[in-house]
Amino acid sequence: MSQPDHETTFSSLQLQPALIDNLVSLNYLEMTPIQAKSLPHILAGDDVIGQGKTGSGKTAAFSLGLLEKLNVKPLQMQALVLCPTRELANQVAKEIRRLARTIPNIRVLTLCGGMPFSMQKGSMTHGAHIVVGTPGRVEEHVRRGTLKLDDLKTLVLDEADRMLDMGFQPALDAIVECAPKQRQTLLFSATYPNEIKTIAKRIMNKPVVVQVDATHDSASIQQHLYKVDEGASRFTVLRLLLLQHRPDSTLVFCNTKKETQEVADALEALGFSAVALHGDLEQKERDRILVRFSNKSVSVLVATDVAARGLDIDALDAVINYHVANDLEVHIHRVGRTGRAGSSGIACTLYSEKEQYKIERLEAYLNHAIDVETLPPLSLLDKPTYQPPMATLQIGGGKKQKVRAGDILGALTGEDGIIGKQVGKIQIFDNWAYVAVSREAANHALNKLTAGKLKGRSFRVWLM
Repeated sequence: MSQPDHETTFSSLQLQPALIDNLVSLNYLEMTPIQAKSLPHILAGDDVIGQGKTGSGKTAAFSLGLLEKLNVKPLQMQALVLCPTRELANQVAKEIRRLARTIPNIRVLTLCGGMPFSMQKGSMTHGAHIVVGTPGRVEEHVRRGTLKLDDLKTLVLDEADRMLDMGFQPALDAIVECAPKQRQTLLFSATYPNEIKTIAKRIMNKPVVVQVDATHDSASIQQHLYKVDEGASRFTVLRLLLLQHRPDSTLVFCNTKKETQEVADALEALGFSAVALHGDLEQKERDRILVRFSNKSVSVLVATDVAARGLDIDALDAVINYHVANDLEVHIHRVGRTGRAGSSGIACTLYSEKEQYKIERLEAYLNHAIDVETLPPLSLLDKPTYQPPMATLQIGGGKKQKVRAGDILGALTGEDGIIGKQVGKIQIFDNWAYVAVSREAANHALNKLTAGKLKGRSFRVWLM
């Protein structure tokens, strides 16, 4: 195995030994391109604008910068990370804690909507070094005086383009207004539209711009282009592609909330396992949908770009663009959601005659032609639809009832239970928990949990 270049190793950076030791234990040896380009500037105290697709390693880049400068002795909030969604905020906080595990007494707190304000207010009285949250909830804490920014040294805007897309500009402005003028500001974004340039000019001090190649390895992602007629045939082609490839997890991108719901409903009516994800959903319903899709209990997630941002899906088999994205960089970002972490994936794009100009712009952007492929045979429509490999059981108890993943696994695989390899992802929330099980074992698992006990108690369990 070839050795990494010294200049791209984490050990080449001026990081404290505890951080380096932890990176080695995590097998983080060589920096990704965005880390190699941005970390030296972050550690030097520069304001940085980093542009990179999902999975590029930007979270570790800004997290290491925060942790290197942190003074753990005073329990003061020194770093604030803003994210567009609760899922991304939780994901970022988890990564910061992982990177900080060899440094004692670091306190990381998340402040997101969908959780009781009073509970968060109580947590704030104990103090925190790093706060990760969504703009709306963080702004509410700042406005009510429960979050003080007086000691803030570093402000991070993660997925800044989507925060603007989701209407968080006023909340961001209010937070920045209360932040110290002398601070470091780090802005990370998958795309770099004019709105980002405008906000950067207003809130940053001579930022260093770091960009990494937004294109993807053709060996890991097969890109397919299909021309369709307007109207019903676009949906027919979507059906054909699903029936031809039969992927366990497919993310279908639509440009509007209305179309997202219509496409998901139509697929569901034909027997596909499909759900819609858009901005009109309540947080609880959004959580349920994301749990089912991430644990492979739902095969098709139909979403808008804004709603899909911040999803932490390990292995996405296919991405289908129901329409070409209006922004070319958004299209590249969509495609990059499959074939991540060394896995393979397919990306299909449907376009009509009216969208031909977008394809020409995309080809110019990529600097190569994209072949239009023949549509899959219509005979595929006679094939039966397929079901996802897993099913989800919801349990009416969670963290507050002291339910742990080990309790659920033990209850499922105990005497006369299912075998361990039939148990998938277990996710525990405050007052409920979800466990994925193999579809063929779902009824047996349901009966086992219903008849048995967790923590000596009986909980309501149902199949989603």
